[in-house]
Amino acid sequence: MQPRHLPQTMDYARVPGRPTTTTTTITGSINTRGVPNPELNIVDMLPQRPTVVAAKGAEQLNPIAEVTWGRRTKASRIDGIGAACIVPFVPFWMYINNHALHHHGGSLSSAIDQLGRRGFLALVYQYPHRFSVSSLLAYLGWVAFQAALYATLPGRRCLGQRTPGGQLLEYTVNGLRAWAVTHGLFAMAISTGMIKASILADHWQGLIMAADVYGMLASVAAMTKGYFAPTHEGDRKLSGSLAFDFFSGVELNPRFGKYFDVKFFHNGRPGIAAWTLINFSWAAYQYDKHGVVSNSMIIVNSLQAIYVLHFFVDEDWYLRTVDITHDHFGFYLAYGTASFLPKLYTIQAQYLALCPTHLDTAETFGLLALGLAGYALFRSANYEKDIVRRAQGAALIWGKPTQVIKAEDRTSDGKEHTSLLLTSGWWGVCRHTNYLADLIQTLAMSLTCGFGHFLPWSHVI
Repeated sequence: MQPRHLPQTMDYARVPGRPTTTTTTITGSINTRGVPNPELNIVDMLPQRPTVVAAKGAEQLNPIAEVTWGRRTKASRIDGIGAACIVPFVPFWMYINNHALHHHGGSLSSAIDQLGRRGFLALVYQYPHRFSVSSLLAYLGWVAFQAALYATLPGRRCLGQRTPGGQLLEYTVNGLRAWAVTHGLFAMAISTGMIKASILADHWQGLIMAADVYGMLASVAAMTKGYFAPTHEGDRKLSGSLAFDFFSGVELNPRFGKYFDVKFFHNGRPGIAAWTLINFSWAAYQYDKHGVVSNSMIIVNSLQAIYVLHFFVDEDWYLRTVDITHDHFGFYLAYGTASFLPKLYTIQAQYLALCPTHLDTAETFGLLALGLAGYALFRSANYEKDIVRRAQGAALIWGKPTQVIKAEDRTSDGKEHTSLLLTSGWWGVCRHTNYLADLIQTLAMSLTCGFGHFLPWSHVI
């Protein structure tokens, strides 16, 4: 599940009177364009009682290592070829998933077999996505509506992390309000009979085609803006490969005006805000088609709604994730958030609407417990990193002083950057507890669909 997180890395300063942290210090240097200088030395002691993660982390830090701040500046020929292959493959993958779901009863193997016999072009000709101007206008209206909410609703002003180019950007955090307004209006439209609850599922083929078109156009626009009108030129990276720039992005934080951050908007609004609406619409479609909403569908809707609400409640924390601090805005994020996310992250709800699975009591409560346990672990692990960051490295985790690896980097112009890698609490048990928690939650959602087909498992795998 999205997003990829970096909150175990945090700015550090020692605070008198706070619990002492046990640290391993790493120093190195980074060119301001993101090119590493070839030295990285461990200069302080290891923790007296290091956790397994701390010990392994120190063992694997070579005296000479590459450190890259932001994506790489220059792309190799392999990078360019890889990007050129991934860009067409992702829409192709999403098309085959959709084809398997709607024409092969959810059987991906059957769809692939037909693809091999008929060929892709013949398949698309026989089973095209029903593109329509009305669907495109509806999707563009959705994006415009979310942009208007992002730009006008009140919200907290929060600072992000300092960028490689030295920018300390301010963001408006109002996602929870936007989500509430959106869902309130959707519920009102259903209750007054203006629309059917299943409207998104009923027009799914046209909407996902419109999302494809928008995602591609947004990617082209992002690259063009980065080339000719970057918001912050110091945070722009030109790789020398058109394909790599298109895929990975040129600008780190493209903006319109002072506050409308294009990347932050796309990462949270068009896709994630729609996630719960899409799931609900597929649940309504299941009811219309089968006369019942299965308990498996209720579990999927509930667990994913919790995840979405958590995202918006802690939206300011998201400013410290890899997506915002590291990734540039290109196809990976533009198409990914506009088209890939709504298709893949709702795959279980889509599957259950067409191929209902009914769970017994033990399975129902077992999967709910598994999903909630994953969510609890997700929150707990992220809370640990957040309190250490807010305490500037001097905090207690599980009743003990934190253990950290302190990384000190120096850019080529002499500026120093210091961060901490937390290695105690959950982060002393395994390196990426947040990823593990994500997998547990997604596993519970996939299990609701049973083992009949691989397709609803594609999200977790």
